[in-house]
Amino acid sequence: METVTACTMDCPDSCSLVVTVDDKGNVRLRGNPDHPFTSGFVCPKIRDLPRRLRHPQRILKPMRRVGGRWQTMDWDGALDLCAAKIQELRSEPASILHFHGEGGKGVLKQANKLFFALLGASRTKGSLCDAAGFIAYLADFGSRMNNDITDLLNARRIINWGKDLSRSSIHTAALVRKARQGGTRVLTISPGGDGNGPFSDAFVRIRPGTDRFLAAAVVRLFVERRRVPDKVLGHTRNWEAFRDTLLGNGVEELLDTCEVTGGDLEEVFSWYAGSEPAATLVGAGVQRYGYGGENVRFINALALLSGNIGRSGGGSYFHLHALTNLNHDWSKAASATPRRPLRMARIGREILEAVAPPIKMIWINGSNMVNQAPDTHQTIRALERVPFKVVVDAFMTDTAERADLFLPCALMLEQEDIVASYLHHYVHHVTAALEAPGEARSDHWILSNLGKRLDPPVILPDPETCFRASLDAPYLDTSLEELRAGRFVRAKRPQVAYEGLRFDHQDGKYRFPETLHQERPAPEGFPLRLLTLVRKEAMHSQILPEDQAQTPDLWIAPESPGLHHLQTEGDVYLISPLGRLKVRVHTLAGLHPGAVLTRRGLWMKYGGGFNQLIGAGLSDIGNGAPFYDQYVRLENATEGGSI
Repeated sequence: METVTACTMDCPDSCSLVVTVDDKGNVRLRGNPDHPFTSGFVCPKIRDLPRRLRHPQRILKPMRRVGGRWQTMDWDGALDLCAAKIQELRSEPASILHFHGEGGKGVLKQANKLFFALLGASRTKGSLCDAAGFIAYLADFGSRMNNDITDLLNARRIINWGKDLSRSSIHTAALVRKARQGGTRVLTISPGGDGNGPFSDAFVRIRPGTDRFLAAAVVRLFVERRRVPDKVLGHTRNWEAFRDTLLGNGVEELLDTCEVTGGDLEEVFSWYAGSEPAATLVGAGVQRYGYGGENVRFINALALLSGNIGRSGGGSYFHLHALTNLNHDWSKAASATPRRPLRMARIGREILEAVAPPIKMIWINGSNMVNQAPDTHQTIRALERVPFKVVVDAFMTDTAERADLFLPCALMLEQEDIVASYLHHYVHHVTAALEAPGEARSDHWILSNLGKRLDPPVILPDPETCFRASLDAPYLDTSLEELRAGRFVRAKRPQVAYEGLRFDHQDGKYRFPETLHQERPAPEGFPLRLLTLVRKEAMHSQILPEDQAQTPDLWIAPESPGLHHLQTEGDVYLISPLGRLKVRVHTLAGLHPGAVLTRRGLWMKYGGGFNQLIGAGLSDIGNGAPFYDQYVRLENATEGGSI
């Protein structure tokens, strides 16, 4: 049997998939060759999905913790228990917190948010992913749009600020590879340690977190050399304040901060200053710092002032909204009173500090919150303070271990949905290609049946209603029936964003940043910046037990002072002010000597959990999580063990 469906992972590519099930029940996934963007190929995460779906440790029945042990129960008992707890708290709904992650994308996942909005429960704000960059684009352009991603093929130069093309967005990587075959040249700017070598013609290594200083230095050259076109400035606001900020910082000072040379500066300037179009790729890592939004805004200003915005072959690419081209207004219920927001980036502290009322119940879906949020042990302390915790998941994660009630959910390929992309403009119908095993149920089924048990009930719209409402969008011209039959449709978006330099602020003008904040020094005793980067083979913490090494791997530059006096053949610990974690150290040529690098997502219960060492802060804008602001050191063990 063969089914055409779509990927709902938290990945920008949103691939169209062909699922084949043979007579023995074996499942094979491949990219849809008839899809214009997917073009018949997919990433390793997809190819390995059948193993996750049928894993023996997948939990297939509701479970309740009784006396410190898990006991299975039926759905009626589980939902009756949830309903009773919610009913107790109905008079103060802010005492219920909904923590919604992005473990799966799609229209029906928004029904989770609607349910708790109808209750008036506390909500989260900000993001553990891309909030600072998202808000930076809104601040600059007035919206979060890119040129169509295939317009990269019209670029003659591509400047990649930190996007790892070997591990993220396999189709962006394919476009870059194809562009290079056509003569396009690629410059990568990053701290190193990524897999961009095969995708790059030139490389500038930069001190982690200081991209704004390099971008500012390049813009300053444009100003000094009178290369800023008046026709561009006529479409902007606050140019004078921005220019004064630039001129208030000397070039040498800027370069010293980001630790690049004058030759590097001239190199980057030459890539932006040519007459042919230059496209800018902004990696998510650039904005995972305390001044991450500022990093992005200065890069955007450089793209604009070099004449590469509103132009085919140019543009600045980040993430579109995950529901771009769909209508999600239906999922936003008006509450009688404003819902209390708790910031995701410091969720442990926010729960502990919540009063009037305190959090008495938390519902977690789509997130391994304990593993993924900064300051793990504070998050655990916060959960211990909450009397009733519900986790909707498929595996006993670090978060599920702390729950009072576990509800098993259907996974990708096991439920119908509609999914958009935060990279391209195709909208897909997600056909249920497989039956959910055991008693696993979709999030929508769980909350619909829970809502009917409440008094008064909370009634969610049925899936068909949600689907039709989502397609009632200005850039779509399709019915649900047509989408089901055709499998996918392209939204009617222009190929070039902001053509004619008309921006989406009310006055149509671009906004420049007005401040350039100095970089904070490394704290004494912690000289290395910890970079917990994206994985190639797994999404976030969706890592199966057998794929998790007991001692996590860590990479450091061979010339790094962090290696001095370290015996790497012995026990080595990564240490921050929050604690320490046993690691296995490797050297990696090309990595900035002030950084250490690892791949995120490994679970605490299997020896991982780097977020135990990362403090919970906030990015400059967007309430994002500045994961890469954490400084650490390496040392050999003398006593004690890992945390």
